[in-house]
Amino acid sequence: MASRLNPYINFAGTARQAMEFYREVLGGNLTLNTFGEAGMSDLPNPDQIMHAQLETDAGFTLMAADTPPEWELKPGNNISVSLSGDDAADLKRYWEKLSDGGTVTVPLEKQVWGDEFGMVIDKFGIAWMVNITQG
Repeated sequence: MASRLNPYINFAGTARQAMEFYREVLGGNLTLNTFGEAGMSDLPNPDQIMHAQLETDAGFTLMAADTPPEWELKPGNNISVSLSGDDAADLKRYWEKLSDGGTVTVPLEKQVWGDEFGMVIDKFGIAWMVNITQG
Protein backbone atom coordinates (compact mmCIF):
# COMPACT_ATOMS: atom_id res chain seq x y z
CA MET A 1 0.00 0.00 0.00
CA ALA A 2 1.27 3.46 -0.84
CA SER A 3 1.49 5.98 1.96
CA ARG A 4 -1.59 8.14 2.43
CA LEU A 5 -2.31 11.49 4.00
CA ASN A 6 -5.76 12.26 5.40
CA PRO A 7 -7.57 14.15 8.17
CA TYR A 8 -8.05 12.47 11.55
CA ILE A 9 -10.80 13.96 13.73
CA ASN A 10 -11.19 13.45 17.48
CA PHE A 11 -14.58 13.54 19.20
CA ALA A 12 -15.77 13.65 22.81
CA GLY A 13 -17.75 10.40 22.73
CA THR A 14 -19.61 10.93 19.45
CA ALA A 15 -17.18 9.41 16.93
CA ARG A 16 -19.53 6.54 16.05
CA GLN A 17 -22.47 8.86 15.35
CA ALA A 18 -20.32 11.35 13.43
CA MET A 19 -18.69 8.71 11.24
CA GLU A 20 -22.06 7.05 10.51
CA PHE A 21 -23.33 10.49 9.46
CA TYR A 22 -20.28 11.07 7.21
CA ARG A 23 -20.89 7.64 5.64
CA GLU A 24 -24.47 8.71 4.87
CA VAL A 25 -23.16 11.92 3.31
CA LEU A 26 -20.15 10.53 1.41
CA GLY A 27 -21.03 6.83 1.00
CA GLY A 28 -18.37 4.17 1.23
CA ASN A 29 -17.21 1.53 3.67
CA LEU A 30 -16.96 2.35 7.38
CA THR A 31 -14.83 0.34 9.81
CA LEU A 32 -15.24 0.92 13.56
CA ASN A 33 -12.94 -0.44 16.30
CA THR A 34 -13.62 0.14 20.00
CA PHE A 35 -11.16 0.50 22.85
CA GLY A 36 -12.54 -2.72 24.34
CA GLU A 37 -11.88 -4.66 21.13
CA ALA A 38 -8.27 -3.47 21.31
CA GLY A 39 -7.84 -4.96 24.78
CA MET A 40 -8.44 -1.73 26.69
CA SER A 41 -11.64 -2.81 28.40
CA ASP A 42 -10.44 -1.27 31.68
CA LEU A 43 -11.12 2.24 30.35
CA PRO A 44 -14.25 4.02 31.61
CA ASN A 45 -15.92 3.77 28.17
CA PRO A 46 -14.55 0.67 26.39
CA ASP A 47 -17.34 0.84 23.78
CA GLN A 48 -16.15 4.20 22.51
CA ILE A 49 -14.30 4.32 19.21
CA MET A 50 -10.52 3.87 19.30
CA HIS A 51 -10.29 4.09 15.50
CA ALA A 52 -12.81 4.62 12.71
CA GLN A 53 -12.01 4.70 9.02
CA LEU A 54 -14.30 5.69 6.16
CA GLU A 55 -13.15 4.80 2.63
CA THR A 56 -15.34 6.25 -0.12
CA ASP A 57 -15.79 5.28 -3.75
CA ALA A 58 -14.59 8.79 -4.65
CA GLY A 59 -11.22 8.02 -3.04
CA PHE A 60 -11.72 10.03 0.15
CA THR A 61 -10.42 8.69 3.45
CA LEU A 62 -11.60 10.07 6.78
CA MET A 63 -10.42 8.73 10.13
CA ALA A 64 -11.69 9.47 13.63
CA ALA A 65 -11.64 8.42 17.29
CA ASP A 66 -13.17 9.28 20.64
CA THR A 67 -10.78 11.16 22.90
CA PRO A 68 -10.16 9.52 26.28
CA PRO A 69 -11.54 11.70 29.10
CA GLU A 70 -8.08 12.42 30.52
CA TRP A 71 -7.05 14.20 27.28
CA GLU A 72 -8.15 17.77 26.71
CA LEU A 73 -10.37 18.20 23.67
CA LYS A 74 -11.49 21.53 22.32
CA PRO A 75 -12.24 22.89 18.87
CA GLY A 76 -8.92 23.54 17.18
CA ASN A 77 -7.05 20.60 18.70
CA ASN A 78 -9.52 17.93 17.60
CA ILE A 79 -8.10 17.34 14.13
CA SER A 80 -4.74 15.94 13.07
CA VAL A 81 -3.06 14.98 9.84
CA SER A 82 -2.53 11.23 9.54
CA LEU A 83 0.26 9.60 7.54
CA SER A 84 -0.14 5.85 7.18
CA GLY A 85 0.95 2.92 5.06
CA ASP A 86 3.44 0.09 4.97
CA ASP A 87 6.49 1.88 3.52
CA ALA A 88 8.38 1.99 6.80
CA ALA A 89 11.43 3.76 5.38
CA ASP A 90 9.42 6.66 3.94
CA LEU A 91 7.14 6.98 6.95
CA LYS A 92 10.05 6.92 9.41
CA ARG A 93 11.79 9.60 7.34
CA TYR A 94 8.64 11.77 7.48
CA TRP A 95 8.44 11.13 11.25
CA GLU A 96 12.03 12.27 11.81
CA LYS A 97 11.52 15.46 9.81
CA LEU A 98 8.18 16.27 11.47
CA SER A 99 9.71 15.64 14.91
CA ASP A 100 12.69 17.94 14.28
CA GLY A 101 11.91 21.06 16.31
CA GLY A 102 8.52 19.64 17.31
CA THR A 103 7.12 17.89 20.37
CA VAL A 104 6.66 14.11 20.36
CA THR A 105 3.49 13.31 22.31
CA VAL A 106 3.49 9.54 21.60
CA PRO A 107 6.83 7.94 20.58
CA LEU A 108 6.87 6.05 17.28
CA GLU A 109 6.81 2.47 18.54
CA LYS A 110 4.84 -0.79 18.33
CA GLN A 111 1.29 -0.47 19.71
CA VAL A 112 -1.33 -2.91 21.03
CA TRP A 113 -2.90 -3.25 17.56
CA GLY A 114 0.44 -4.43 16.15
CA ASP A 115 1.49 -1.42 14.07
CA GLU A 116 4.15 1.17 14.79
CA PHE A 117 2.43 4.43 15.71
CA GLY A 118 3.44 7.84 17.00
CA MET A 119 2.10 11.35 17.46
CA VAL A 120 3.98 14.62 17.14
CA ILE A 121 3.15 18.32 17.13
CA ASP A 122 5.42 19.90 14.53
CA LYS A 123 7.30 23.17 15.02
CA PHE A 124 4.32 25.06 13.56
CA GLY A 125 1.82 23.58 16.04
CA ILE A 126 0.24 21.07 13.64
CA ALA A 127 -0.62 17.65 15.11
CA TRP A 128 0.52 14.63 13.07
CA MET A 129 -0.02 10.90 13.52
CA VAL A 130 2.17 8.32 11.78
CA ASN A 131 1.05 4.68 11.53
CA ILE A 132 3.28 2.06 9.91
CA THR A 133 1.25 -1.03 9.05
CA GLN A 134 2.94 -4.27 10.09
CA GLY A 135 2.54 -7.29 7.79
